[in-house]
This record gives sequence, C-alpha cells and structure tokens, in this order.
Amino acid sequence: MKRILITGGNGYIGARLSFYLAEKGNEITVQCYPFVPDNKEWARRMHKIVAGDIRDDLFLNELVSDKFDIVIHLVSLDHFHSQKDPETVLSINVLPTWKLLYSLKSSNLQKFIYFSTIHVYGALPAAQITEEQQPNPQNAYALTHLLSEDICSYFNRISDIQCINLRLSNSFGSPVFQDANCWWLVINDLCRNAFFEKKIVISSDGSPVRDFIHYTDLCEAVNCLISMDQNNGENNCYHVSSGRSYTILKIAEIIASVYKNVFGSEIPVFINKNEKIDRFPATSSKERFIIDNSRLSALHYTPSVSLEEGIKELFYYFISLKEKHA
Repeated sequence: MKRILITGGNGYIGARLSFYLAEKGNEITVQCYPFVPDNKEWARRMHKIVAGDIRDDLFLNELVSDKFDIVIHLVSLDHFHSQKDPETVLSINVLPTWKLLYSLKSSNLQKFIYFSTIHVYGALPAAQITEEQQPNPQNAYALTHLLSEDICSYFNRISDIQCINLRLSNSFGSPVFQDANCWWLVINDLCRNAFFEKKIVISSDGSPVRDFIHYTDLCEAVNCLISMDQNNGENNCYHVSSGRSYTILKIAEIIASVYKNVFGSEIPVFINKNEKIDRFPATSSKERFIIDNSRLSALHYTPSVSLEEGIKELFYYFISLKEKHA
C-alpha cells in the first residue's frame, strides 16, 4: 500500500486515477477545487478529500504537511483557458509544481509524478516519436507544461525525490463525474454526438491524426510507474500512449461501426459540419506518426483496451445516464 496525494482529484483524469488506485489498495488523499463532488461511491473509497485552491500558500502547506509516498500532480488549465493572461496561467499551470516540490524536497517523498502533454512537441512529424524528440511548444498550454517539466527535472537532480514527467497523448472514456470537463475530447465528443443526436459531425475535414488511449490503460500506466523500483536518473520522461495513430475520419468510421453493433442501426457522418460521407475512403498509405511508448513498455505496460471496446464503454455509459434520468 502506498500513501498517495492526487492534486486535481475531481478532474476527469484525477477522478478516474484516484478511483483506480484506491481499488488497488492504496491510501488516497485527493485535492479538489472549488468543492468536493457529490459522489458517494467515489468518496467512500478515498482516505481523505480536501477542497481548496492550490494557489493558496497556506492551503498548499497544510496539504503537504501529511506524509505521502507518492504525489501525482494533475492541476492545469485546459487548452482554451491556458490562453488567459500570463499571470493567471503561470499561477495555475507552473507555480504550484515548483511550490509543491520545494515544500516536499526535504520530506521522505519517494516519487512525484507530473502529468504533462504530448503537445509539448508541437506539430508531430510523420515518424516514430520517442522521448528524445526536441520539444517545440506552439501554444501556452504546451509551453507551461514544458516549464513544469523542467521544474520536475530540476528537482529530480537536486533532491532525493524521483520526479517523473508523463507526456500523455489523447485520453478518452466515460468520466466518474457527469459534469467533468471531458466532452471536448474528440472521441468523447463524437460518441456523445452519436448517442444523443443520432449523427456524427466532424468540424474539420477529418484529416488530423491523433493517438488515443483509454483511461483504463492510462491508470495502469501510472500504476506501473508507482511500482517501478529503479530510478532512471535524467531519463525521467515517459510517453503514455497507445502507440497507434488514426485520422479523426477513421475514428468516426469506427464509432459509426460500433454504434451499429450496439444499437442495430446506422447513423450518418458529416465532415466540415454539413458534408455527408456516403462512403469512407480506403485507409491511406500515407505514413503516420507513432508516439513510441517502449520506455513505459519496459515496465510491463501494455495497452489492453481497444478503440472499439472503449467506444462501446462510452455508449453504455450514455445508456445508463438515460435510464437514470428516465
């Protein structure tokens, strides 16, 4: 059993991760903001739930006054809100990382796991992307995550804490809390569109390519890192990905196929918001990027949830919501 603090524990990933790690027998403390969610099934699995603003120094100092083995830091603004004024963005996306590690550097903390993003690379080339790829952030969201990565790497060098940077690709799957900020995620959005609107609408031409990983595999990846004995020193960055890439149009085709299997009927797919697809094009032979996860795979991590299984899980989540509110 590990004593684990998860910041941003009421967020989409934080809620799933805290639930998963608690089920593994760990003692989980979660920091929530601005309030504790009303979900008894989730709450009863947590050792401690605290609500407060991580920007508040008094709250932060009280938060870390307990003794933890692991801290998993998830607090961050999303892409859209990271375009706010620099002072606000830095105060949420960067400074808490520094303050947490500064406060914890003299403790007996074993590991600090920071959730970063694959977006630190900017536009991905048609190649296999390893953790050695040179970052090239193209927006404030990516830039501030890279800054926090540098802070983690600094404390990894100067303290006894093993600081790990996770570069996450694109997660998907149902949330613990219905009002979670997860419906802008591509697969979540298209599946919700399919279920409630009986159609799939892609706002682009469908050509962008993404790597998608289900939250179950994401949680298992974190568990592998928690269980890891060795300290890889300056090689403290890990990709969390499926290792496969798809166009958004291909994702829409898979969603439409799963929908037909689950509900027994076909739904239309539109690109550029109103152009109906009558026939999906054959798979392109154009080379796609691969977000390499071999560094994590060496820790016995293997993604196990297929796109089809994850999409079906989302549809059954929507069915349960509909039945609950019927």
